[in-house]
Amino acid sequence: MKKPQISAFPKCYLETISFERSMSVFDWIEMAKSLSADGLEMYEGFLINTQDVYLDSVRRAIEAAGFVMPMLCCSPDFTHPDPAKRRSAIDYQKSMIAVAARLGGPGTVCRVLSGQRWPEVNRDDGLNYASSAIIECIETAIKHDVILGLENHYKDGFWLYAEFAQKQDVFLELLDRIPRTPHFGVQYDPSNAVVAGDDPVKLLEKVIDRVVSMHASDRYLVPGATLDELQNAEGSAGYSKILMHGVTGKGLNDYDAIFQLLRGVGYAGWISIEDGMNGMEEMEESLQFLHRKVQQYYE
Repeated sequence: MKKPQISAFPKCYLETISFERSMSVFDWIEMAKSLSADGLEMYEGFLINTQDVYLDSVRRAIEAAGFVMPMLCCSPDFTHPDPAKRRSAIDYQKSMIAVAARLGGPGTVCRVLSGQRWPEVNRDDGLNYASSAIIECIETAIKHDVILGLENHYKDGFWLYAEFAQKQDVFLELLDRIPRTPHFGVQYDPSNAVVAGDDPVKLLEKVIDRVVSMHASDRYLVPGATLDELQNAEGSAGYSKILMHGVTGKGLNDYDAIFQLLRGVGYAGWISIEDGMNGMEEMEESLQFLHRKVQQYYE
């Protein structure tokens, strides 16, 4: 049976590369050579421009380091209350689909989100905005042979508000509005389900037939903190200080149950760690954990 491949995403360097610009994407690629990963997931903010010459140089660096680029993480805000901003988000996402194809080739996943949970946007309007935007973007994905992956997300690191479709019921309703096509599916993240107060295994059971990619991290709240406190952090940019990332396999997720479900449907897509908050050693520890799980359930 074909088995999943493992990729790495440098959560620890997200702001350093995307905002501070004190580290380049090429620096990260060079550092990643020490990791036992098959691929390197990219984030839209890592790129300083989207010109072909630059994108080709990034792809060459990735391949020269012995990796491929399986997924480009993008964070479109399809639920913005301003129609002009929603239009801009759609157009930008379409351009990122082309970038994903340039960096990774046919079959690359381009992550999409619903948008922020803006206080002035109600549930019905948000669902309409997000579903119509994603359906429009699928046309571009087909053109470039890219797969859109809708993530059960918590919050982009540069957003004010959490994900509109963060909770399972909203996410599933949005998913039901998107037609089934080989160019669209679910980008599953068990840790985000935990943060949403949902059961990640039960969510996976409901979406398992549409999963096209997966993040594998482990999160936990600082001692004494509650999920209610996390929700009260709305309106401030970035991740709440009470939300922590840990080594994959040492947190709240039941990875044995998750891998049993993945194995049951023959899932052979990419699994990407989001780790390294305490150094590259922990990132490698997370990678080794996933390699053991793949070996346990697929070999």
